[in-house]
Amino acid sequence: MTSPRVRRPPAEARRLILDAAEGILAEGGVAAVGVRAVAARVGMTDAGISHHFGSRDDLLEALLRHGGRKIRAGVAEVLRSWLDRGADLGELVDTLAAFYRGGYGELAVALHAAGWRDRGSGMLAPVVDALHALRADAADIEDTRLAVAALHQALVTESRYGPVFRRSAGLTGRAATASGPQLRWWVTHFSRSLGLS
Repeated sequence: MTSPRVRRPPAEARRLILDAAEGILAEGGVAAVGVRAVAARVGMTDAGISHHFGSRDDLLEALLRHGGRKIRAGVAEVLRSWLDRGADLGELVDTLAAFYRGGYGELAVALHAAGWRDRGSGMLAPVVDALHALRADAADIEDTRLAVAALHQALVTESRYGPVFRRSAGLTGRAATASGPQLRWWVTHFSRSLGLS
């Protein structure tokens, strides 16, 4: 016997679908996120998912935007308490890295490789502004933007390419596979480049 169909308001259905897709992304990467897998997770039909998001590509794009909203909210939360506690740059780097480890770094790279381009900008502008305000030197804000962009690029690609890139530099074993030492390196050198250490 089949269970009765549950009608949800569109906003609630979209949220459930994105939450399910996010879980699948974290568990199996971009390749695992498909309309059928998401439908099974939320107890909907494939047509129901397609009704809310269209194609798989549209679902992936919506998932990336969902992740972007979560990153913005997470960064805003970290920034609120971060500056009051002495601006621990390691906490900020760890927060961003955690979002991307959840599959969003791989998703961003995969969508970009498929030709998708984000029309928005400035997701990390609050980070740039906060860090630039802390700088003791009179550097141009573009220098701070470039430093944040370099860090962001490294964090986005870490889960997919980090171990490969470290091995290409001659690191082996745990030094090649563990991201922690690389993140600490980024914190140290990012802080120095901004004159915060």
